[in-house]
Amino acid sequence: MKYGSMTMGVLGAAVLVAGLLPGTAAGTPSTGSAQCQLGLGSVSATGDHQWQDLVATTPPTNRGVATVIRDLYPDGQVRLSTTMVQEPTPGGLRVQGYVVIGSALYRTRYDSMVPESVGLQRIGGGWGPFIALAESRYVPYRGGSARTSEYGLRNDGVLFRWTRDANGAWGKLASAPGFSAVKTIALISKTATYDTFLATTKGGALYTIHIPASAPMKPVVKKVRGSTWQGFESLVAEKCGSQGTLLVGIDKDTRTAHLYAVGHAAGTATVIRGLGKVPGSFDAPVYFRWATLDFDSLFGE
Repeated sequence: MKYGSMTMGVLGAAVLVAGLLPGTAAGTPSTGSAQCQLGLGSVSATGDHQWQDLVATTPPTNRGVATVIRDLYPDGQVRLSTTMVQEPTPGGLRVQGYVVIGSALYRTRYDSMVPESVGLQRIGGGWGPFIALAESRYVPYRGGSARTSEYGLRNDGVLFRWTRDANGAWGKLASAPGFSAVKTIALISKTATYDTFLATTKGGALYTIHIPASAPMKPVVKKVRGSTWQGFESLVAEKCGSQGTLLVGIDKDTRTAHLYAVGHAAGTATVIRGLGKVPGSFDAPVYFRWATLDFDSLFGE
């Protein structure tokens, strides 16, 4: 496979080294000094990795799109992406995550200061029917066991989960049917014992999907809102405060995005505050969340 020039973008090294990380500021969104932030990633039509920081002011603030690395992927072929994780190393920052290119799954990995390190590793085929891809990477701060789970939603409504072993191999496949109405998902919680997604449906409803880490896989679905969410083809979420979520919904038809402050998920009692339309044009084919391994935490439910 040809990846293109694979050279670091002019802004790429500066963005990564400067540490423009997804915000985890305490408290709820405000216009003060403790605004929550979301590091919104995207894959452009020309295969670039991009970054823009969204800040939870009212109306929202967008600090602009920066190119992290150019020509990372073949033009127009990336369909899905997990969260991209930044890991600090002595030589800079290492970026890694998964994408679906056409009908195959690939691992992305590169070092911010070593352009020649860029590479894609093919994991396997059969991903043509999948419409969503997500990774939950839980690392406890003190004691306990780390775990990494990969999720894929197929177009027939079957949700799959793979649990990675200590060597990174995908295994312990589990699945659950019944999600054919789901349009898109975003991870809002990852703990030692469960993961939780926010999901929109084709009919416009908003739900949480709570998935215990134990086997067999038995998701618990709760309605949050019954309508008005059908316009979003992409959802991306970041922790806000100790138990809340900063959520961006992207409408690819109108190339617009809206930002929301979401309280700790509690079914229809969940508090959702619309912060407004995000400045800018959102025309990238694929969106994802930038995360930082050492500080990454989600506890929205």
